[in-house]
Amino acid sequence: MTSENAAPENTPPEKTPPLPAWRVLDMSQAISGPYAGRLLSDLGADVVRVEGPRTDVTEYFGVVRDGRAGMYAQMNAGKRGLGIDLAAPGATELIVKLARQADVLIENFRPGVMDRLGLGYRSLSAENPGLIMLSVSGFGPDGPDAQRRALAPVIHAESGLLARQAELDDRSPSDLPIALADTVTALHATVALLAALHHRAATGFGQHIDLSMLAAVATSDDHAHALLDRTGEAYSSRGTIWQAPGGPLLIAAPPKHAWSMLSRHGLVADPAPRGSNLPTKARLRQQAIQDWMASFDDRAALLAELEAAGVAWAEVRSSDAVFADGAFSVPVPGSERRVTGLPYTFSTARPSVRRPAPKRGEHNADVLADWLGLDAVTVAGMTDAGILLTS
Repeated sequence: MTSENAAPENTPPEKTPPLPAWRVLDMSQAISGPYAGRLLSDLGADVVRVEGPRTDVTEYFGVVRDGRAGMYAQMNAGKRGLGIDLAAPGATELIVKLARQADVLIENFRPGVMDRLGLGYRSLSAENPGLIMLSVSGFGPDGPDAQRRALAPVIHAESGLLARQAELDDRSPSDLPIALADTVTALHATVALLAALHHRAATGFGQHIDLSMLAAVATSDDHAHALLDRTGEAYSSRGTIWQAPGGPLLIAAPPKHAWSMLSRHGLVADPAPRGSNLPTKARLRQQAIQDWMASFDDRAALLAELEAAGVAWAEVRSSDAVFADGAFSVPVPGSERRVTGLPYTFSTARPSVRRPAPKRGEHNADVLADWLGLDAVTVAGMTDAGILLTS
């Protein structure tokens, strides 16, 4: 018989991080690599950020709290910090020792840099056959553009996004207001790493993953089908902004499809004379939609009509409004700062941010004791030798 106090057999276990405490050595900079490491950290991995003497570019964006700027904190919260001067004698040997204990190594130096440091995949996998190494670059490991600097705006331009947006809006090209190329690359990187870890569980072997930012953005283009088929319909799903009582309103369709939905429900009548050419029909129908919206004195009534007609609409909200009251963010333990959280909720697991973004070398002693078994005297000696860095 089952005890009255025993949990039912189908009771889910206590919520814990969904990933094992895989060891991740994060040698990357800026956003594309660090954000992938941040995601793995939230999911349960022990992510150790290796930071050199140079200031990371993300330190120039945002308010400084806990000794770190806002963007840096967002990309690196939850990690432990290890300060290493790769130019110091003995530093390469230390990285090799850490890589022997790592499940994953993330880097986004320019192609060839890790090899020149003696830290390329061939060298490290000889020491640790189970190591999975992710190398992120702008344009791939070889070819004429391999050595170009590749921050997100460069990829936005090279991927066709800016030219397409300018053509659609009939204006000069301008960059995007977010580092889309970096975050898309980081998401692909995380998927690739999880797949490689699954593959290692089945085969026992790690592998090297090359990921270019340009490829990540280009293959994430939902209109690639039209570009590949050369159908000229690359913009069919783009939303349209209309002026409405109370401010601008988006309908998630271009004008011709908005017309089709509204006219189908009898909300607007066709003002175009019989036999009108297509440009005339488009102009008059677009004006009819605008006039119909302007006829409402009450915004709520307009939105109710759109809902009844099955039209997908949206308020054009400010970024401040989106993140107001802590929405889409989580508190950082031991800090007044909040950072963006994961956008998915697990039913029987709990991702979390465990600590603030680390200061340079903040966890030197802890990491080297945990990963390599080094004592405080040895760590102090490496610090005195200039191998280890502190803030």
